[in-house]
Amino acid sequence: MIIDKSSPIPQYFQLQTWLKEQIHHGVFKVEDKIPTEEELVQLTGLARATVRQAIQNLTNMGYLVRKKGLGTFVTKPNISPQKQVIIGLIVPDIRSGYAPELARGAEDEAARSKHSLILCSSDDLYIKADFHANRLIENSVSGVIFVPTASSDSKNRTIVQKFQEKNIPVVLADRTIPYLDLDHVTTDNFEGAYNLTNYLIKKGHKKISFVYSNIFSTEKLRFNGYKKALEDNGIQYDPSIVVSHTGPYNEEQFSKYAQAILKQKKRITAVFAGHDRIALTFYLVARDMGLSFPEDLSIVGYDDLDFETLSLTTMHQPIYEMGIESVKLIDSRINGEKNGHQSIVLKSYLIERESVLRNK
Repeated sequence: MIIDKSSPIPQYFQLQTWLKEQIHHGVFKVEDKIPTEEELVQLTGLARATVRQAIQNLTNMGYLVRKKGLGTFVTKPNISPQKQVIIGLIVPDIRSGYAPELARGAEDEAARSKHSLILCSSDDLYIKADFHANRLIENSVSGVIFVPTASSDSKNRTIVQKFQEKNIPVVLADRTIPYLDLDHVTTDNFEGAYNLTNYLIKKGHKKISFVYSNIFSTEKLRFNGYKKALEDNGIQYDPSIVVSHTGPYNEEQFSKYAQAILKQKKRITAVFAGHDRIALTFYLVARDMGLSFPEDLSIVGYDDLDFETLSLTTMHQPIYEMGIESVKLIDSRINGEKNGHQSIVLKSYLIERESVLRNK
């Protein structure tokens, strides 16, 4: 089947990819005439405008040439060298979380270096990241900054390998992929969570619930920092007050976790949310249950996002700086200045606000 109509990948792009594969595999050779638009409509079931868009894109890329009155023919791609540096940036969601700040840092640094940036949202899905990877390659990007998706490590490695096969340097931002020798920029999530847990303990809290997604390297490190802080303070780890989610953040699912945890408020005195959006979900659920922070329960988050409704004690991450450093690493790779993979670990710091009370 040429076109998968249930796929989130645009249909014009699916047809475009199929035609290009036929050219690469020699089904359509140089100077061969490809099927007409009408024939492709009948073959694929697509609208004529969709077929025309795919053909026009391949014409613009130099794979096809239109000959008036004769049809469309395969031509040898003649792609001129890229004069301007173009950097691709694949983030989970440009609308929320830390991604807007990361993108702004990358964009500002790219502008200072007179580079261009192509911004892509993966929605934390492998299939969308794969689509964007193909699009970036076709746009002859000079390098890519990639925030791994909420998929398996093997799938994220597949995305990286696509770029590596085209000799396009890749920098991982925030999240990492195990057993992959690759440049990355992140923050010290273990130390940040360790210090944040210590802060709660010094405030008299010993029964601290931890709620996070265990699919991400960042949140797993925060969980390890939390456990280590408990251990170093002689507090026994209690798995019954820990929620470990196996997928990406989902407001509906984390609302259910929040309800379950808040019903146990007599057993716990504080909640450590794996990131600020989880903390905000707890706030909204608590409000609906007639509870409030910090009067009924203390709570901390991670990221230092800007909330108007919740004065949240949290760990500030230098996300803007992460975007800057990622572009600098890409730049150094493009210029051939670095040997061996580079690991940049930025420091976070505690922001104390009004969501924690001393436990008596």
